[in-house]
Amino acid sequence: MELFPPIPLAEWRDTKETLHRFAQIVGKIRLAASTQRNHWWNVPLHLTGRGTTTRPMGQVDGNPIFTIDFDFVAHRLVVSALDGRQVSFPLAGQSVASFYRAVMDSLALLDVRVRLAVPRPFDLPDSARPYAEDTEHSAYDPVQANRYWRVLSQVASVLEEFAAEYSGKVSPVHHFWHTFDIAHSRFSVRQVEQPRKTDPVTREAYSREVISFGFWFGDDAFPEPAFYSYTAPEPARLAEETLEPAAARWLDRGGSHLAVLPYDEVRTGSDPRSAVLAFYESAYRAGARRAGWEIERMACPGGVTDPHQDQGAHRSGDTSG
Repeated sequence: MELFPPIPLAEWRDTKETLHRFAQIVGKIRLAASTQRNHWWNVPLHLTGRGTTTRPMGQVDGNPIFTIDFDFVAHRLVVSALDGRQVSFPLAGQSVASFYRAVMDSLALLDVRVRLAVPRPFDLPDSARPYAEDTEHSAYDPVQANRYWRVLSQVASVLEEFAAEYSGKVSPVHHFWHTFDIAHSRFSVRQVEQPRKTDPVTREAYSREVISFGFWFGDDAFPEPAFYSYTAPEPARLAEETLEPAAARWLDRGGSHLAVLPYDEVRTGSDPRSAVLAFYESAYRAGARRAGWEIERMACPGGVTDPHQDQGAHRSGDTSG
């Protein structure tokens, strides 16, 4: 299978905009029915062998344990309860409004009662329109939806490899439904004192120094898929640091900077995986150097923290000595 297949925004914009809203509906159910984790780690979606999942949720709120899965192979949404009951329906042919109704009806059939605090899109142009009234977004191309999932899965694999090289506090590799990107973050132990006026979501997300790494599919503001990284809070003179490979650059976001590596520059190269890993490592070292992190002490070569461990044996599964 081709690594990093082409996925130009113009080719699947309509499907992307519909899927984004589908994901927000499911993500907001996850938010309502799960136990809060630090930095909102309970909220994002995760990759499966056929699509994305909420992972099990419920019980703490009085509901049965249940999951919601997007299947981008059979192109269905699957709602499952721990007792084995399951409801599913096709993703194709759904508007956001009909999808929203079908999801809520499926939950009711499984005796799950969930109320979305804000049943409208988050940070999208139609954020004032309830999901139940959105008949505009109804495009679903199965080929494009499957490609979206394959790209997510391939990026996730590279992020997992990169994540193994740091022994400090790290996030899972997860798919954010609000911004429709996939990301992984490294944290320092230092707490960030934020202005009192900062909203609660941002305060929790950025309560510690963090360097994040990810990939997005493009939007109106930046209409091309790209790998990215940022450091928060941003240390002084960060954009003076060198990024790798040569196609990477710092993007000025009006007072802060985003490290960006265009997807198409990578996918057509001789070794896309190594190029992405080099980009993430250079962005990490740029932020960590400027912010004064202990880079070498927190290194975790090959995912091993024990300095006496034979990394080759560890990778092969042979730890007999």
